[in-house]
Amino acid sequence: MAVPALAGLDGRRFDVAVIGAGVNGASAAQHLQAAGYRTLLVDKGDFGAGSSSRSSRILGNGLRYLAPGRSMWDFVRHPSRFRTACRMATYALAARTQMVEETGERVRAVNFCYPIYSDSQYAPWQIRAAFALLGVLNKGGTSLGYRMLGRDEALALPLVRWIRTPERLRSVALHHQYQFDWPERVVLDTAFDAERMGAVVRNYTAVTGLERLPSKAWRIGLADSADRGQGIGTATVEAAMVINAAGIWIDRVNGLAKPGARRRITGTKGVHIAVRLPPECQDYCVVSLNRDNEQIYCVPWRGGLHYIGPTESLYDGDPDDIRPTEPEIEWLLDEFAHLVPGAGIRRRDVLYAWAGVRPLTHDPALPKGNRSRRIHDQADDGMEGVLSITAGPIMSHRVAGRDLAAAVAARIRPSAAPQPLSYAARSRPDEPGSPALLNQEPSVTVAQLRAAARAEQPNDLVDLLFRRVGLGWGETMAREGADAAARAVADILGWDEARIAREVAGYRDYLARMHLLDTGAG
Repeated sequence: MAVPALAGLDGRRFDVAVIGAGVNGASAAQHLQAAGYRTLLVDKGDFGAGSSSRSSRILGNGLRYLAPGRSMWDFVRHPSRFRTACRMATYALAARTQMVEETGERVRAVNFCYPIYSDSQYAPWQIRAAFALLGVLNKGGTSLGYRMLGRDEALALPLVRWIRTPERLRSVALHHQYQFDWPERVVLDTAFDAERMGAVVRNYTAVTGLERLPSKAWRIGLADSADRGQGIGTATVEAAMVINAAGIWIDRVNGLAKPGARRRITGTKGVHIAVRLPPECQDYCVVSLNRDNEQIYCVPWRGGLHYIGPTESLYDGDPDDIRPTEPEIEWLLDEFAHLVPGAGIRRRDVLYAWAGVRPLTHDPALPKGNRSRRIHDQADDGMEGVLSITAGPIMSHRVAGRDLAAAVAARIRPSAAPQPLSYAARSRPDEPGSPALLNQEPSVTVAQLRAAARAEQPNDLVDLLFRRVGLGWGETMAREGADAAARAVADILGWDEARIAREVAGYRDYLARMHLLDTGAG
């Protein structure tokens, strides 16, 4: 089923237009539509294709928020920081419990091991105190699975036995964390639930203009950013309010309405690398601080892999061209060799990499941005009726969606009756006997790929294989299935032989350029 022409939206009026279909924008649209607001959700790219798909994929338990900084006295000297830390940890714990209990198909449990050395920044008693506080804030939520292991018991664990200077190890904090196995699919599930309830949901739809009208509504110019066989269409719509959830593009979107609007975003770049470790390591993660005093993970991943990361460097480059670089990969390898020297990982062991930029809140006092999620009322920039959201991690996207809907409700009334939303994972339609697209991935069939092509607005093979069916994150990133996948959906998407060839070549180029995957074979 082709995506309706953009011209069909021309002249439509909405209660709220949400710009940016990452995890927070999709959640905002879902909660707004459920509350009775006529909602439009657009993104200039694909759903969840930006920062939402390129994080460390950790459904955190809030421990990171309780790290006081350089000294435990920081919280004593700045009690407001402690209150903020507890609030953010509470959000994280609530989001964790809700995701595990209501959408368990989208997460997996992992054993996290945090080694504590004689020269570590935090002593065992501080870690115990942090977990005790988390236990209080958790309020009956999903178990933290916390245990403090002695040195000998810890060094018997896979992966942990290879860590640096075992003679200086004091203990290991073992606890359960959860991993988003497929964050892009979380975004898609959320966006399409908004559509199910009546929202207009459209990817590859760029905002070209924002103008405040005398009626106090906003006029929004839209244009196709991809030709889906209909040419590049345009439309103009109106909305009583606008939510800017464009992530690292937030400042650019605000600039359409108010050139010179104050800066809201500080971007930090995170790079990860995928490697293969021995099978006994598959259920274990090591998390520690790197030599810049920032977190580094080695986390189990699909197909028996692990990924290592992230980097955390300021990014002011092109937000449309975020890629891992060889110096960043070498830095990660060096830090991992310092943390887990016994693993013996080298550049030749890196299968692929990925990079994203975190849209953190700009704060002159924090050079690398503020991690606290904030909703900004742009009225102080002369943009009444526009709200922007910054630093919203995937783990708390449902809270962010509810908070944005509440912020809208404080300003305008809905035009329709409320209705129930669904957090359930969207099922993939299948057909009996349909073959698997890849032999090593029997869970994804050709019928499921075709169903996604019909109903989920893909524009190309990257959309299909990464975000619609998830095969792109395997060891080979589905490079050997690109031609078969393109041919399987060609009749649905109107691709002729020339387009099939372009899609296959484009997919391989994407893997080489954006993930540094060797595509010379397969």
